Amino acid sequence: MSQRKIFLSGFLICVGLIAAALYFQYAQHLEPCPLCIFQRLFVMGIGVILLIGAVHNPTTWGRRVYGGLVVLCAGLGAGVAGRHVWIQHLPFDQQPGCSYDFNYMLESFPLSKTLKLVLAGSGDCAQITWTFLGLSMPAWTFIFFIGFVCLGLMLILCTSIKR
Repeated sequence: MSQRKIFLSGFLICVGLIAAALYFQYAQHLEPCPLCIFQRLFVMGIGVILLIGAVHNPTTWGRRVYGGLVVLCAGLGAGVAGRHVWIQHLPFDQQPGCSYDFNYMLESFPLSKTLKLVLAGSGDCAQITWTFLGLSMPAWTFIFFIGFVCLGLMLILCTSIKR
């Protein structure tokens, strides 16, 4: 498979993930918590990197740079998704309490405090409102992020990918 097809396939997976997130938000009325919003941002970041890679169709070193950016973005996304899954599995008495609305945090606090509050989680983040095959939405996004880490590593390490 050519590297352009690999980049485009990854990009289309990102588009599908964001489309699914928007479907759940607007059609199923499942409002995203702050950690969900961060996960969406990382998926969008990966998608943009992969789209640029597909359009650019770089040489070996360029492919490795794009792969490294995908690994970085997907690794950070996996960290956020893993934290979200961990919060969801805390005993009820250890779950974080309610927090501010995400838009309010962005408008009222400096970015560093907003990041700290988001990563601390909130009561909304602890709720499991949807499952598929026994896994919550953050668990599925964690799996996809690990897949994107593998894709990025393949772009970095594989020498048999044709331009």
